[in-house]
Amino acid sequence: MDWRGLHQIKNVWFDLLGGTVACCLFCAAVQAQDVVPQSSPAGTMDSPGAVAVLPESTTTAVVAQSPLPKPAARAFWDKTNIDLFSVTAALRGLDYASTRNFQARGRKEILLPQDVVNNSAGFAGLEAAATATSVGIAYLFHRTGHHKLERWISITHASVTAFGDARNYALESRRR
Repeated sequence: MDWRGLHQIKNVWFDLLGGTVACCLFCAAVQAQDVVPQSSPAGTMDSPGAVAVLPESTTTAVVAQSPLPKPAARAFWDKTNIDLFSVTAALRGLDYASTRNFQARGRKEILLPQDVVNNSAGFAGLEAAATATSVGIAYLFHRTGHHKLERWISITHASVTAFGDARNYALESRRR
């Protein structure tokens, strides 16, 4: 492999790393925008049924506040996530196989440099890294409380990969 091939591999990894960092920064920005409750006005207390003395009067008042509902906590590695991650990993493996299949039929990869795709270990590592990145982004969404986005990141990744796999197998063979 020459320097040009190594440079292209480095560029692919930097693109993946840059995308991951961008998603992390996006999640941090979204988390920073969480609503912070305003300070309690004079005469109220945070606990339900608390007794407060109003500054303008000498009487006491009972203030009843309902506690804020907490979102239901669930484990990140629940059955749905395990199923979604498994489907994503299987489709990434099928992407590897479909790319090898259409290369054997005389086609060329258009999204990645040929030096990356022709390196079996490097290409398999790239597919594994794509799956790990999807799981990592889903975990960031889980930690920030965006549970619908956590599921949709895996659904979208699996759908796009399945489309690419179907396209790879549907391509006509080129005669050499």
